[in-house]
Amino acid sequence: MTPERKIPERRSRKARRTRDTLAQAAFELVLDRGLRNVTVEEIAEAADVDRRTFSRYFPSKEAAALDSLRGDGDRINAALRARPAPEPPLLAYRRAVLDWLADPEAEAWHRRPRIFELLVVAEEEPTLYAVFHHIRVDAQEDSVAIVADRLGVDPRQDIRPAVTVAAGAGALLAAQAAWVRGGRPYALPERVAEAFDALAETAGEAAEATEEASETEATS
Repeated sequence: MTPERKIPERRSRKARRTRDTLAQAAFELVLDRGLRNVTVEEIAEAADVDRRTFSRYFPSKEAAALDSLRGDGDRINAALRARPAPEPPLLAYRRAVLDWLADPEAEAWHRRPRIFELLVVAEEEPTLYAVFHHIRVDAQEDSVAIVADRLGVDPRQDIRPAVTVAAGAGALLAAQAAWVRGGRPYALPERVAEAFDALAETAGEAAEATEEASETEATS
């Protein structure tokens, strides 16, 4: 490797360490003291950098505190890409989520220290919840592209990938909300299974209703 290539790589590693240090400082301060009792300056000081450095990496203290969750959407999408091609898209999404939950190396939310606490706070703080919503939306956009590729369609013309992801992500969101409000930190896989079972049941009822409506229209 040439010296010219080593320098950008070292800078990239340093930048990653700085970002991770800021994110960890924000995470811990927000949980220990509450979102409203923490300033950006205090996060920067805890990470041993100045305010200007913080602003290069994060637009807000909320974004920094939630940064550790951003990679989970990537992990779910990686599992979705790896699902067998013949699987129906919604089933593939469900199994991708379950693969993420079961993978010890992925450290899903119920295994990672204090993530349960963070999501409890996010439920209570509107600005934190808004950032969490944007993180989910970014991950879902990637999921739509993956499902479209599985179906061999253009997601700008075919609505099925977006509908599939909206349904699957909605089930995951419902499970996460029930998990946080239920007060049992290790119950997330159970809640996710319940949510996707409820989705399958609802989809079956919707299919039956659509079939009945079509038959009624055909005979009228």
